[in-house]
Amino acid sequence: MKKNTKTGLKLKKKFMALKNKQNKKIVVGMSGGVDSSVSLILLKKQGWSPIGVSLKLPIWQNRANPLKENVHSSKQSLKIAKSICKRLNILHYIIDTRKDFQKEVVDYFLSEWKNLRTPNPCVICNPNFKFKQLLQWAKKHKIQYIATGHYARIRLNNKSKKYELLKAKDKNKDQSYDLCLLPQKFLSHIIFPLGNYIKNDIYKIAQEEGFKLLTKKKESQDFCFIVGQSLLLFLKEKIGEKHGPVLDLKGNTLSNHQGLHFFTLGQRKGIKLSGGPYFVAGWDKKKNSLFITKNKKTLYKKELFVFPYHLISGKRITKPIHAQVKTRYQQKLSQACLIPEKKKLKIILKKNIFAPCPGQFAVFYQKDKCLGGGRII
Repeated sequence: MKKNTKTGLKLKKKFMALKNKQNKKIVVGMSGGVDSSVSLILLKKQGWSPIGVSLKLPIWQNRANPLKENVHSSKQSLKIAKSICKRLNILHYIIDTRKDFQKEVVDYFLSEWKNLRTPNPCVICNPNFKFKQLLQWAKKHKIQYIATGHYARIRLNNKSKKYELLKAKDKNKDQSYDLCLLPQKFLSHIIFPLGNYIKNDIYKIAQEEGFKLLTKKKESQDFCFIVGQSLLLFLKEKIGEKHGPVLDLKGNTLSNHQGLHFFTLGQRKGIKLSGGPYFVAGWDKKKNSLFITKNKKTLYKKELFVFPYHLISGKRITKPIHAQVKTRYQQKLSQACLIPEKKKLKIILKKNIFAPCPGQFAVFYQKDKCLGGGRII
């Protein structure tokens, strides 16, 4: 009798645990794309009670911008998100976050260009806007968890009791670089359903579930606020022009430029000089001079500094550590040593990398674990 009672209690506990999970609400950020939509589908299959939330985003209102709506919140995207939720009998909400996006992302984007730094809006958007907005909405509605369609993984380290950000299974789609500034207080409430899948799996799931339309939708590679080809006109409208000389590294005047903020280190396009190719080698802000060179090798660097920097663990680096580093999303990882110098972090690379740009982010890894990242200065 006692044995049967114990077995009954165990089964009851398992049943209650399963019931609790099935009743567990989770906010899913919905853009109307295949990744966020399949995340919703997977979570529901796993016993969660998902709620779709779409963020209404602004767009640069100008004839020069081919985009008339933000790709992540166009009428079509929101319609798709709503229809998927309706079909799955899931509630769907749209939050107007245009003012917050302007303040947190677009203003940052312009400020960096004005200060001759190359911005990375996605890295800044995730902690300061996207995840912040979803978590605030979830908290307001007494929901503990949120999920997005990012390709990354989160793990709780049982020894340190800290959450860790890991690369996705699909190394070609891994988005841990863009998530490098997420803090512990966010990671403890985030789930990435796609972390253990490859992209082809996601397309298959969408087709199997009867959402073939999702597999045909194009994915945007540009800053969602503006198409890359319109960037110069956007900067011209918002910052203006400030003409100055274009010099070689010996100080010879070769041409004129319209403004230093139109260029980034290592840039090849837009110099408009015959006999090239030429590359942007640097600038003198006080004299408003742009320096260019034909010698691409001079732009390879082995040392760089970052400030500020963020570690996902919440700690600081107090002594030199070995890690792998990349300064661009699609760049291969390079072996490096991270050395703390007061508030800054010095990075000594094993091999030279091409033109690490001020304003861009150096992101640190140890094997599959993303340690964090910092802004290159």
